[in-house]
Amino acid sequence: MTRLFLITVAILAISLQGMSANSVGDKEILSRISKYDDYTREVRRHLHMYPEVGGHETETAKYLKAELGKIGEFEIHDVPGSTGFYAILNTGRAGKTIGLRTDIDGLPIKESTVNGGGHPKPLVSKNVGYSQGCGHDGHMATLMTSIRILYDLRDRLSGKFVFIFEEGEETNTGIRPMVAALKDIHFDVIYGNHLLSSVPSGMIYINEGSVTTGMAMISFQVFGKGGHASRPDLAVNPIFAAANILTSVSIAWNNQRDITKLVTLGVTQFEAGEAWNVIPDSVYIGGTLRFFDWDAGVRSLELVKSVASDVARAHGCSVRFTEKMTAQVPPVVNDPQATALARRVVDRLFPGRVTNDPKYNWYASETFALYNQLAPTLFTFVGVQNPELGTTAGHHTAEFDIDEDALRYAIGTMVKFAVSY
Repeated sequence: MTRLFLITVAILAISLQGMSANSVGDKEILSRISKYDDYTREVRRHLHMYPEVGGHETETAKYLKAELGKIGEFEIHDVPGSTGFYAILNTGRAGKTIGLRTDIDGLPIKESTVNGGGHPKPLVSKNVGYSQGCGHDGHMATLMTSIRILYDLRDRLSGKFVFIFEEGEETNTGIRPMVAALKDIHFDVIYGNHLLSSVPSGMIYINEGSVTTGMAMISFQVFGKGGHASRPDLAVNPIFAAANILTSVSIAWNNQRDITKLVTLGVTQFEAGEAWNVIPDSVYIGGTLRFFDWDAGVRSLELVKSVASDVARAHGCSVRFTEKMTAQVPPVVNDPQATALARRVVDRLFPGRVTNDPKYNWYASETFALYNQLAPTLFTFVGVQNPELGTTAGHHTAEFDIDEDALRYAIGTMVKFAVSY
């Protein structure tokens, strides 16, 4: 009888432990999101007004750490060689280890006082020349409120939550130090999200596979021989060589690549000469390639290099590729199992808000892709486009703005996924 009683108690204990996460219902999550709505907006607005660019987010990091201290006790770890850091919430019970990530940097863009729809912005950066032109203020606010909710629920959860505050997403300066710092943590999954101005406000895009592009950088110089503009025959003009390189690359793009694999070619810099009557010694060409397939991106970059070298040689010039001319960031690829779970549980939390329409894939690139070196990853998009408010401008513009009401969907998606996983 005693043995039977002990077995029954053990089974009951295991069952109750397994039910702990399920005991956090959707209504409770929604209630806590509403409870902390003022806090979410306060955090977002403070960070919006005081943006700092990649590698210089010292005050941002201080503010975030101070907010963590107000919430409760966390293990906080600075990342060597970075302003980034991570914080750990350990429930003390066996379970999975989940990473939740935000970027913390702004952009060197002077913010406009009006948004894309011409509406006056309710707040504008006080750090003149800098702005939160990509929504990272909203990402930080999303994570901070999610942390508050998870901390409130910690006695009913298991495992560990690792909150990742990444420096310099825009400049690629913080991701590698962060990955190195996290390499000894055995993650089961790492989650991140991004506010997106091309998605209707409150819609949540969750899809498996590649959801952002990878990025390779174009960066090279074409060298000729400078001289007086009156005697071009005595010089070797690198401008003609560089112009022909761009023409030849565009022709090769249609004839020497696999056209079923999308790769965009964005040439953004053509720098040559300082005087109208002087043929320069060199020309600089810069830009990016974006791609959803890593191998296609690498092959396309090699095609640019090959064409540039051959055409330059035909003009009596030479080419020097800089160290930046590499495939730098892979596409963000969502894990199928994590995606399926997120779609299922978030659709219950926010009925009718979840979509997997691939038209919402983003052609920008994200350092979040490199967390795939540590664990399966999931990256979701939450729409902030609201024509009535004028939040329609593209990312990385002076007019960029967000619909703050959409933050509740970002928080709910993050918390629901973390609790469910």
